[in-house]
Parts: sequence; C-alpha cells; structure tokens
Amino acid sequence: MRRLIVLLLSLLALISLGTATVAAQQVHIVQRGDTLSNIASRYNVNLADLLQQNGMTMSSVIHRGNQIIIPGTVVPVAGGSSGSPAPAAPAGNAVYTVQRGDFLALIAANHQTTYIHLAELNGLTEPYILHAGQVLIVPSMGGGAAPGVGAPVAPSTTSYTVQPGDSLAEIAARYGLTYFELARMNGIEDPDDLKVGQVLQVPGPPEPPPAPAPAESGAPAPPPVTGPSVSGGFELGGQVAHFNKVNEMRHAGMSWVKRQVRWGGQSPDDFKSWIDHAHGLGFKILLSVVGDHNIHGRLASNPGQVYNDFAGFLAGLARHGADAIEVWNETNIGHEWPHGHINGANYTQMLAAAFNAIKSASPGTMVISAAPSPTGYWGGAGCGNDGCNDDTYIRQMAAAGAANYMDCVGVHWNNGFLPPTATTGGPNAHYSYYLPALTNLYRSTFPGKPLCFTEIGYVSPDGFQPLCQNFAWGNTTSVGEQAEWLRGTVNYLRGQNTRMMIVWNVDFTHWVTTDFGCDPQAGYAIVRPDGSCPACDTLRAAMGG
Repeated sequence: MRRLIVLLLSLLALISLGTATVAAQQVHIVQRGDTLSNIASRYNVNLADLLQQNGMTMSSVIHRGNQIIIPGTVVPVAGGSSGSPAPAAPAGNAVYTVQRGDFLALIAANHQTTYIHLAELNGLTEPYILHAGQVLIVPSMGGGAAPGVGAPVAPSTTSYTVQPGDSLAEIAARYGLTYFELARMNGIEDPDDLKVGQVLQVPGPPEPPPAPAPAESGAPAPPPVTGPSVSGGFELGGQVAHFNKVNEMRHAGMSWVKRQVRWGGQSPDDFKSWIDHAHGLGFKILLSVVGDHNIHGRLASNPGQVYNDFAGFLAGLARHGADAIEVWNETNIGHEWPHGHINGANYTQMLAAAFNAIKSASPGTMVISAAPSPTGYWGGAGCGNDGCNDDTYIRQMAAAGAANYMDCVGVHWNNGFLPPTATTGGPNAHYSYYLPALTNLYRSTFPGKPLCFTEIGYVSPDGFQPLCQNFAWGNTTSVGEQAEWLRGTVNYLRGQNTRMMIVWNVDFTHWVTTDFGCDPQAGYAIVRPDGSCPACDTLRAAMGG
C-alpha cells in the first residue's frame, strides 16, 4: 500500500441575492464502503465531473468522514440573512446566532448536548452546513441570556493523543466531527501526516465508546466430545471458483482446494459432488461455510436454534468426507454477523456446537475457527455496534474457551502490498499491515495451536484496468511481485506453526460489488488473464518441487 492521500476539500457557500435563503452546493459525507463511483451513481452525476469538482483522479483514496462536493447541485439552507426572524425557542431552550468559524459539533459541546440532538432540534440534515448569522435553537444553559442570542459559553475542548492505526477521519468521527473540521481546529494542512503521539484538540469529552456486544445469556458451552487434534505438516492449497485449473494447482505443489458454501437451509447432500470431485482429482477439500445474509435475523433473535441447525448441516458435510471445515467467515464484522451481537464469546457458542457435531460425525475432519477480518477500524474502543477489531475479537474468543473447540486457528491476510517479512513501510504501525505482526498476535492469543491461513494473497492490476478506488493501494504491485511474495510467504509461514496456507485465489475472473465497494477478485488470481501463472512456478520452488 502506497501512501494514502486524504484531500481537504473546500466547502463553497453561494448566497442568493435578494432572499433570506442561503444556497450551498450539496455535499456527501463519505461512509464506510463508499467509492467515488457509487457516490457518482447515487447522485446521478458523471464520475469525471465528480473527480474534477473535487480535484481528484481515479487513483485518489477517500475515507470515512471526507466531504465530497456533488457537481451541479444546489440545496437551500435555512437562515442565511441577517434580516431573517429568529426562530421561537421552545420551552427550556434558547437561541444562538452562528459565529464565523462555528460548526455544529462545537456549538453542541458548548451547550452541553450532542450534535445529533442539536441537528434534530433545528431540522438540520447532513452535511450540517452552517453560516455566520444563522440562528439555531439550543438547550437553555440557565442564567439571563439576552433575547435572540445564546448565553456565551467558554469553548469546551479536551485533548486526544494519536494512537497507532488512527486516521484523522476516524478520530473526527469519534468526536462527532468531519475530518475537515478537526483539521481546521488543529491547523492541520496535511491530514495524511498524522503521527503517533501527536496531541490534537477535540471538542468536549467524547461520549463513551460503544461497549462491545454482550455475550448472549444462556448455558456455558458444552464440553468438547473429544480433544482437538491435528496431524501432519505444512500444506498448500488454493481457493477456486470453478476448479478448472487443476494442472496449475498440481504444478504449484497444492494438495488442498478450498470452496465456500453459503448456507441458507440447503441439504449437505447438495455439496457431496464437490467433495467427491476434489477427492477424485487427488485433492483434499476445505469447505468454508458461512450463513446466507438472510440468516442474520434468526441469528440475532434465536441464536441457539441457528447454532444447532448449522452444526447439523456441518455434521452432514463431515459425513460426506469433507477433510476440513471452516466454521463461518469473518465473524467480527457486520457484513457476516448481525449488528449488536458481534462478540467473540457469542461466536464461541456456535463453534462449540459445530465442533461437537463434526467430531461426532467424523473425528478425522479438521475443524478450523472462522478467520476474522484483520482490522483496526474500531480504534481504541475495540468494538462497536457493527463490528470489532480482530485482536479484541480473538481475545474474547480465547476468554470464552474457543481453543477447546478447534483443531486450527483460522487467519486471513489480504492486505499485502509489502513483502511478507516486512515489519515497516506501511502507512502506519498497525499490525494488520505486516504478516509477522499478525502471525505473532494469533500465535500469542492461542499458544500451541497451529494456524490455518484460509485466505492469503496479493492483488495486482496487471492485465486489467487500474484497481478500483478502495484497492488503489495495490496498483503498483506487479504479477512478478505477487509471485515472489507468495514464495516468501510459504517460506515464512512454514516456520510459524502453520498447518495450512490457502492462496486467495486460483481462478477467479470477475470483479464484484460488495457492501464495502468494489472487490477485484480477479486481481488476486494467480492464473492471469493471458493464462500464465508465474506464482505457480515460485510456489512449486518453495514447496520443493
């Protein structure tokens, strides 16, 4: 990943002559998963116009909290003229006249409320553009405020020390600001130049971070029907879409094939052909089984029943001969687990039911815990309503006894834009950018347990158009680097008590749109558009072929 660039965008206000209304260009506040392409589509504007309006290019990177000006749009904002009558304040409230340099979160903090409540009180919607002279209703602070003017309040600020993995946009969102406002408060000209230990001024004490989702009440996890065990040394495999590159996989030294199953009420018999096909070609098969998104409602309302139904389905796959089963996928994020219920202890209940069912059906089937998504998105809080950092999550799992219900610890790592042994050179020091740091985290959390990397890969645009916005960090990775880095990954992981390494991926040929933007799956494929496979040769060498 090359240096991420965050653009500070100027917000333009246009005053309509002869009226008491202020006209402003419409602004979009970037949310998690947004891309420039889908923002343009949402507002029905040309992508090229959007880029030009904001001084961007196709390789520009956007972050949550950024403000994107929508070209050709004008929206009315109440209260622009000094001649406008002040609104009548409801009982228990006062009024405040916006001053130059004010913004909603600061005014809210100065009046001992939240910016959300203040927006609701005044009928404001995002992006909360204010103008000097605008009159707002604010909670009464007591005392004798002059009519039409809020009682002056000393600015309420506190300090925040930048932590590893922080970005200006994430800190701003934590305090109810946009990154533009936070940069202005601290005189920051280059928001990409944030340093660990840097002290920032922020408005007021923030509301306490959201607590992690509580573990579901109920009986503790049942005792395991057998002790976890896994035999054999390091083995290599690949995830496939169609399993039609068998010769390439054999040449690379792969003995495993991985396929993902979206469970939504099917019978295990529906997937017996996958298992038989793999065995017929001389491969072991790992099935990574995750619930269809329609399951989320049931998982939230009746988790125990879902755990039991799911365990029964996995037991059927084990009876059909699945060599390994990964129990769900990336359970630490809201894309794969219902919001408000994301907690490693809750997942451990599912894992326990699955382990016992699988081992009762087929003691030799390897049980792999769901690999979390490696992320520091939730900052120092560790968790939010919509997910958890993976370090927080796996510690919750460990505390709940998850080690008793797995043969191997599932791990994902697809952030690779550096050689596999690099320990510096990323945008910051967060462990998710560096394979050695990530490996050490999982080994220390589950000491003695082997690791199963069920997804690991490097994306390259070679043979395609430039990578989409949210993967722009991979645009400079060549296919040659992909091949060499996969060789280095095998050599490194062999010495880290790793049982299995599954290359993401072998033969995907498409790019897909997800909740988080574009996913260039074909860019990760080791079999390239021209049919070549440089990584097959380097992997073969690493496996001693």
